[in-house]
Amino acid sequence: MPTALANGISIAYETSGDTAGPPVLLIMGLGMQLISWPQEFVDGLVERGCHVIRFDNRDSGLSTKFDGAGVPNLPLSYLKNIVGWPLRPAYTLDDMADDAHGLLDHLKIPQAHVIGVSMGGMIAQLFAARHARRTLSLTSIMSSSGRRSLPGPTRAARKSLLTPAPEGGSREELVQHLVDTFRVIGSPGFPMPEHDLRARIGRTLDRCVYPAGVARQLVAIAANGDRSPLLQQIRKPALVIHGADDPLVPVDCGIDTASQIAGADLHIIEGMGHDLPPQLIGRLLALIDPHVQGKMARHSQAA
Repeated sequence: MPTALANGISIAYETSGDTAGPPVLLIMGLGMQLISWPQEFVDGLVERGCHVIRFDNRDSGLSTKFDGAGVPNLPLSYLKNIVGWPLRPAYTLDDMADDAHGLLDHLKIPQAHVIGVSMGGMIAQLFAARHARRTLSLTSIMSSSGRRSLPGPTRAARKSLLTPAPEGGSREELVQHLVDTFRVIGSPGFPMPEHDLRARIGRTLDRCVYPAGVARQLVAIAANGDRSPLLQQIRKPALVIHGADDPLVPVDCGIDTASQIAGADLHIIEGMGHDLPPQLIGRLLALIDPHVQGKMARHSQAA
């Protein structure tokens, strides 16, 4: 696995496809790794001529871990965020956007189409706003602008996200814990087959297990606050995709994100929750391909 020294840290990354094709930078979400992108999604972009770049965010996968920062008290951080008290994250989402910028520098890629999911969508938004010259387009999937007035997760989704994995649990217990989590936040209209879900989770656990990084990333999300002023500065082609049945980041968050970016295309997918199920890969690629190829019509619609 190649690594890059970027923004003062080591970033594990992988590239696929024709280096002469449109560069597409994929940014994953909370606690996820570069292999969390469905392989059929990556292969689909490659088949469409794209040069795909995936990487592990800081504090996840094989990239630099911030062990020295300690593990935050999540219940206390949640309460502070609710009442509007300041948080002191180990790093910020801006730092994570700069990691992506540094990776492009390392790869000598001047500009890229930036695609992010969930927390990765937030990082992609910041990248597009803060590094406009390096951005060809933005795709924000199941993400949010961070406005405080937007609805939060359902009670079940919040509980699932904040429930720690069994301490000292076996591999099978860890797999089951994550299966239970994804069943709560996943797509009700497109349930992932049990075998496929367990296989995906197993691959990620075999590569890296790092709960402390998830906790620090959660605090970074909470500390980032409202990105609306930055979203309003984006002048690049923007595509916003969101599930109508997302229990973790409700669909109003995607609608709001699109409303903040001039000319953004909004696509709401019925039955989609907070995951990338195999049944939707073809539809997602069909939405993203014309966007990346510069052929996206300037309108909003439900998918």
